Amino acid sequence: MEHPSVPSISAYFWKVEDPRTGPIVWHKLIDIITIAICGVICGADSWVDIELFGKSKERWLKKFLELPNGIPSHDTFGRVFALLDAEQFRASFLEWVQAVSEVTRGEVVPIDGKTIRRSHDKALGKGAIHMVSAWASENRLVLGQVKVAEKSNEITAIPELLRILDVSG
Repeated sequence: MEHPSVPSISAYFWKVEDPRTGPIVWHKLIDIITIAICGVICGADSWVDIELFGKSKERWLKKFLELPNGIPSHDTFGRVFALLDAEQFRASFLEWVQAVSEVTRGEVVPIDGKTIRRSHDKALGKGAIHMVSAWASENRLVLGQVKVAEKSNEITAIPELLRILDVSG
């Protein structure tokens, strides 16, 4: 049972199109997204960690997710997130975070750049993904993230990040 004042993840992520095709789709997209978000909030930083989180919390997750075929494998999480439209996911995530965060007046919002672990693909000649994030330190939530353009640096991504956030002062 959800707390009435806490917006559900599904209320914000229904707009993210499911990129999977074919006759067999074992897991619902909203289940995959919800487990991944909950896992990351709890400290998971890899697909294996997210799968382990899902398996350890399966009974709890079944209270609000269908999970018709149980918890997806780490490979499934990786494949699905690699196929998702990043802009659709980012927009939905930002809307959800803004709905659940209660940024206190005068709170400092640190901005930090990070390289996403295991985001490179040497076989395809793709370098690692670099992101700039705004962090609500009081609530311990990421308010927004922007990917740093290739052959650029974090400084150029910060104005874009500030534009998508509703912050002042």
